[in-house]
Amino acid sequence: MNNYFFDFDNYAGEPVDRVEAKQKVTGAAKYAAEYKPKELTYGVLVTSTIAKGRIRSIDSKNAENAPGVLTVLTHLNRPEVPGWKEEKKEGGGEARVDGQEFRVFYDDKIYFDHQPVALVIADTLERASYAADLVKLEYEKAPHETDMLSNQSKATKPKKGKDYTRGIANAYQNAQVKIEAVYHTPWQVHNPMEMHAATVVWESADKITDYNKTQASKMAQKDIMTAFHLQEKNVYVQSPFVGGAFGSSSRIWPQEMAAILGAKKTGKPITVMARRDQVFNMVGYRPESIQKIGLGANTDGTLTGITHEAKGSTSTYEEFTERMTDPAQSFYACENVNTTYKLVALDMSTPCWARGPGETSGSFALESAMDELSYALHMDPIELRMKNFAMEKDPFNNLPWSSNYVKECYNMGAEKFGWSKRNAAPGSMRSGEWLLGMGVAGGLYHANRQPATASAILHKDGTLLIQTSVADTGPGSATIMTQIAAETFGTDISKVQFQWGNSGLPPAPGQFGSITTASTGSAVHDVVIALLERLKELAINSPSSPFNGKKTDELFFEKSMLAAKGSDVKLSYNDILQQSNLPELKVTKESKSGSETEQFSGMSFCAHFAEVLVHPTTGVVKMNRVVSAIDAGRIMNSKTATNQVYGSVVWGIGIALMEEGIVDHRYGRYVNNNLADYHEPVNKDIPVIDVIFIDKPDPILDPMGSKGLGEVGLVGCSAAIANAVYHATGKRIRSLPITPDKLI
Repeated sequence: MNNYFFDFDNYAGEPVDRVEAKQKVTGAAKYAAEYKPKELTYGVLVTSTIAKGRIRSIDSKNAENAPGVLTVLTHLNRPEVPGWKEEKKEGGGEARVDGQEFRVFYDDKIYFDHQPVALVIADTLERASYAADLVKLEYEKAPHETDMLSNQSKATKPKKGKDYTRGIANAYQNAQVKIEAVYHTPWQVHNPMEMHAATVVWESADKITDYNKTQASKMAQKDIMTAFHLQEKNVYVQSPFVGGAFGSSSRIWPQEMAAILGAKKTGKPITVMARRDQVFNMVGYRPESIQKIGLGANTDGTLTGITHEAKGSTSTYEEFTERMTDPAQSFYACENVNTTYKLVALDMSTPCWARGPGETSGSFALESAMDELSYALHMDPIELRMKNFAMEKDPFNNLPWSSNYVKECYNMGAEKFGWSKRNAAPGSMRSGEWLLGMGVAGGLYHANRQPATASAILHKDGTLLIQTSVADTGPGSATIMTQIAAETFGTDISKVQFQWGNSGLPPAPGQFGSITTASTGSAVHDVVIALLERLKELAINSPSSPFNGKKTDELFFEKSMLAAKGSDVKLSYNDILQQSNLPELKVTKESKSGSETEQFSGMSFCAHFAEVLVHPTTGVVKMNRVVSAIDAGRIMNSKTATNQVYGSVVWGIGIALMEEGIVDHRYGRYVNNNLADYHEPVNKDIPVIDVIFIDKPDPILDPMGSKGLGEVGLVGCSAAIANAVYHATGKRIRSLPITPDKLI
């Protein structure tokens, strides 16, 4: 809240409808594959049929001679990419652009099944698809490894990873009460509604326009600049509308680079879209994990030791790491904690961030183990958590929390859920013929901000235009930015317009890691404050102004009018601009955090309560209801925020009960790479979901008092469901998903 106004509308927190809703429901919103520049061509990818080896030969003559085909692009004829020139690092090996370790059409090597090996370009999609089937390849196969379980002994420490220890390592082994268990989560694959695509136009030899599906237009711009040695002004990336991402649009994937190369080769615009089966191998996925948890406690429930040994899968050509052990390091005030994190390199494509990356998988193991410990102690699971939660400070870095309302999450969630009605004995509760189970779990996720810049343009009619390159992949960020601007400026929300999603606008960080509102929202807030200050300065310095010569602290804004203390005179925005001979007023400002990031630990928190029904004969699990209580600081829009938690819970249900990428390790190939066989929750699988927001501002992290929301709503959710299944059946399932065969 700012102190600029005595009377203004408070828009933050209100359930304002999405500002882009009409564009989306009427079809006016354009997505990556819907741009139609003149002379547009279409590219269809041909992918490998082996998981490891090399290309022995490519026969593309029949495809090249097919009707409408312009060319067939392979590693043999691709355009030069200056940034791909081999440079030897110290100790050998190629120097690669970070995040672009895989180079499409680079050479004859095959690193994973379904790897792009050719791009057929034609004047229609149908002709390109037909010709793609005519491309024939011969391979020289090499032995591949795609089974993490059988290769976990080969796990190695990541180059940038460190083990963590405070107190005594493995202290749990000497505890009065201890549990030790291994938990497993499978590959979970991004399947957004909008397919991954790019429409690319080379305007000239050194100038490119890329209409893509990205969470970070400035990051994509930088990657293209680096790869092709281009100037920033000559690389334009546009992606205002993204139909689902949550990590899968966090880099330039093979289909986009193929489009860039294809357009370069032909000199014509091109659209390339990945097929659904290609999404499983080309645009990342949540890595598989194997996690050993050891917990020790005194008989009164005080934790005396936590050990978390985690292994995650990655590709052979790139190290992908995530924060799997962070919850064990920060969530509980235990003096003795040690964690390790290792990677198992497989002949698969590189994983990527997926909602709540690391913490989601890590919390399943930790919070399942805490539930197991509660039964070993004959102690209520909430009581155990509250007894050990790090209430005052983050034990990982010994810094006080910027804000912490976990106690309220558990208390308010338990009351809404009716936790007091729970019979603690597993298998003791029923609903008709079904077994009934109640489970709980907590979660936390980093809450911070990155530097962001925004522009504010005030027009004479009082309309305010806010510009920044931030993405809006669906959570309603454009709406929230509009609300922040309207509240800060003290104007009606209908007077504010927001432009976003292209690299030509002021730089903002990508939309991931739950930093968008805190980062870009702060930039919007700060630039509007700067605009108001500039208006005051104009009024003071204009000779014709009634406020000429006054001090800025004597002036204030009230209902879009500038007034002075002790005076009845008021100036409109139009008055101020006219007096200064300005058609409009533009201010651009960067916003970033200060020393508070070194003085406080920022986290968002949650508590999930799940109730399941399990059929005792068939093992079928049905979700009955969920209550999620969230501490995410000040809620900026109650409607979009609630939608975010709904999405988190739905995803949590999928992770706990359905989602699993299944690979036939004989061939290194997914066998369920479609939406019929890769199971995800549908409407009938979703129960009543109650969302509780603590809605107390964080006084430290940003001027709005907000904390990240998009990720934390998923962290711990799958564990709460798994704990509910145990309570219903007495069977502890430590390997997700919990399918009927595991319960029979």
